[in-house]
Formats: sequence, C-alpha cells, structure tokens
Amino acid sequence: MKKISKLAISILVCQGAGIIGSIFTVASIPTWYAGLTKPSFNPSSWIFGPVWAILYLLMGVALWLVWKSDSAQKIKAIWLFTAQLTLNALWSIIFFGLRSPFLAFVEIIVLWLAILGTIIVFSKISRLAMFFLLPYILWVSFAVILNYSIWQLNY
Repeated sequence: MKKISKLAISILVCQGAGIIGSIFTVASIPTWYAGLTKPSFNPSSWIFGPVWAILYLLMGVALWLVWKSDSAQKIKAIWLFTAQLTLNALWSIIFFGLRSPFLAFVEIIVLWLAILGTIIVFSKISRLAMFFLLPYILWVSFAVILNYSIWQLNY
C-alpha cells in the first residue's frame, strides 16, 4: 500500500473515532451538559471541536509513522493504539451518552494509562510518532482533572 494511502487511512480512522464520540456529545451539550456546574477553568464549549480535530490529526500521523515502519513491534503498537482509540470514543459515550461523570472518570484513567503505554511503545519505533502523541496525553490529563471536577461539583 502506498505511503499516502496509509497516511489517509490513519487520519480517517482517528477522525472517525472523533465522529463516533461526537454523535453522543452534540445532543447533550445544549441540554444536560449546559445544566451541569462546571469548574472555573472549564473551557468554552467551542474550543473542544478544533482541539480534538487537531489531536486526531496528530494521532493519525503518529499511527502512520508506526504503520509504515519496519519494526517487529509494529503490530503490537497498532493494537495498543487501537485499544486506546476505542477507549477514547468510549469516554464520550459514557460521559455524554450515559451521562455518567463518575464512570467516565474511571474510564478516562484507563484511557490515560493506555495512551501512556502507546507513547512508550511508539517511542521504541518512532521518536517522532511519540512526540505527535504528547499533546494528546497533555489534553487528556487536563480532561481527567476537568472530568473529576465536574463529577465532584454535581454528584
């Protein structure tokens, strides 16, 4: 498969996870989420879409860098990436779809650990791929604090 095709597939897969998550998010923002008490550091709702679009793009490039490598660890790394990407989409389903900040908090801790594991494995294959994932784990670290705060303020 040509490198450009692998790049396109990698980015589309990651953006697809975002689209799945947004299906559960969009309907809850003006209703349930709007009614929640949020911490003072909660960003405006409009910021989440652009930030996640950029993060999914960076994740797709990281996946592509690993996929096109000749590393014997490539398959393991891609499976770990797939697991964390699944957890990423699952968070939106739990938080917004099930409207459960507590379960979402538990899940986002598991997601954070899966991202860390992915970063470690990716770093052994491509340092550049690892660097592309750093903004992602930083944003999810912030999301952990935000999720926890929303849970505590509302339940």
